[in-house]
Amino acid sequence: MTSTVELPVRKGESGDKAARGPRRRVPGRVRRIGLPYLLLLPALILELLVHLVPMVIGIVMSFKELTQFYIRDWGAAPWAGLDNFRMSVDFDAPVGEALLHSFLVTVGFTLASVGLCWLIGTAAAICMQDTFRGRGLLRALFLVPYALPVYAAVITWVFMFQHDNGLVNHVLHDQLGVTDKPSFWLIGDNSFIALLVVSVWKGWPFAFLIVMAGLQNIPRELYEAAALDGAGMWQQIRRITLPSLGAVNQVLILVLFLWTFNDFNTPYVLFGKSAPEAADLISVHIYQASFVTWNFGTGSAMSVLLLLFLLLVTGVYLAVTSRGRRASRA
Repeated sequence: MTSTVELPVRKGESGDKAARGPRRRVPGRVRRIGLPYLLLLPALILELLVHLVPMVIGIVMSFKELTQFYIRDWGAAPWAGLDNFRMSVDFDAPVGEALLHSFLVTVGFTLASVGLCWLIGTAAAICMQDTFRGRGLLRALFLVPYALPVYAAVITWVFMFQHDNGLVNHVLHDQLGVTDKPSFWLIGDNSFIALLVVSVWKGWPFAFLIVMAGLQNIPRELYEAAALDGAGMWQQIRRITLPSLGAVNQVLILVLFLWTFNDFNTPYVLFGKSAPEAADLISVHIYQASFVTWNFGTGSAMSVLLLLFLLLVTGVYLAVTSRGRRASRA
């Protein structure tokens, strides 16, 4: 004898609907999935307005003969085609020769600044791993140059590099006797050294912060095992620390390179609108080509060329470093 059990039917619900079971709440799931994208939408719109829209306008301007005569209505400027680009890369002409010189100065400055920032930041981060009294205070002091506003920090360095009563000449010439006479740091060949000092002083705390965060992920047991095997400090850094920081250094060096190569605030505040020839970075050079000579078409073309160069360097760098990581894992 078999017994049957009748399923209860909800009030107002037919037997067919009850047999099908509860309905799935698809709209609720869609809302949960789409909520993160909805929250990101305002930031995406602002990103388009602040970065992408001016970038597109700058690219359009690079194909126009835009001078001071068309400032009020830049859309009415005559179409120049590729003439602005040809003028910028014609290294036998004055415009192209000056741009090439500025590019070479920027490359040398960027390589030196990024290398010193990484070296000092990595050394400081490794030294701060051991526990000792006052470590927290030193970590906070190391981050002061990175936390200060750029204009306030660089203006302070301007006063320190003054020829007559600057602190740098007072220490090097009056106190230590390193130089025969007070040096000019903001003009001439010494301007490159002054710019490099300020850039490294301002940038190495960022490298210190990133490397110090990466060191937290390295197990201490690796160092203890290496010490038991007789490995010294330099061998531990070479065999354990640097390989473990490979992914961190890949991103860090790329970010430092892009920031330093595009840096405009530091040379502009340090030297003003007209930078010395030895410290003529390409960012200030493009500004002068646009807003000093009032040739916005040529300046926009230089900016587009700079953008293409940075995209090319970024792509090659990521491809080479990614291939190197895959080869080391294999």
